[in-house]
Amino acid sequence: MKIVAQVVDHSSVSIKDLDIYNEIDKGYTLLVGFTHHDTKEIVDAMVKKIVNLRVFVDENDKMNLSIKEVEGCILSISQFTLYADMKKGNRPSFVNAMAPDLSSDLYDYFNEQLRNHDIKVETGVFGSDMVVNIVNHGPITIILDSDEMIKK
Repeated sequence: MKIVAQVVDHSSVSIKDLDIYNEIDKGYTLLVGFTHHDTKEIVDAMVKKIVNLRVFVDENDKMNLSIKEVEGCILSISQFTLYADMKKGNRPSFVNAMAPDLSSDLYDYFNEQLRNHDIKVETGVFGSDMVVNIVNHGPITIILDSDEMIKK
């Protein structure tokens, strides 16, 4: 599982260039991708990491606060392209991305688990052509890769 977490002042998602579908103010925009060996246990570990990640600034201007401490929200966007393989040629291969039906279930589970931590979570529409507008704060962007973070 890969997540690109961006601290944002505002973020929104539109479906196929239509009106805004969902939006948040202060919090994270999460770009979320799954690979073949991902499980609910891996999702649980990644949720714990996101909830406890201390990248919001405190009163001393230090990155020291979690999303819950700043009462932030999350805009979660499914992003299979995080598993693009560019080893050959110029056209990405997505063979490392989990099949849509399986990843859709894990994506729903991921968002549900975040909500279970009393965090407001908005989403795009899985598998849709989306336009995501992100006002990144900092800029602070963290890449979380379960293969690097979780012992198997």
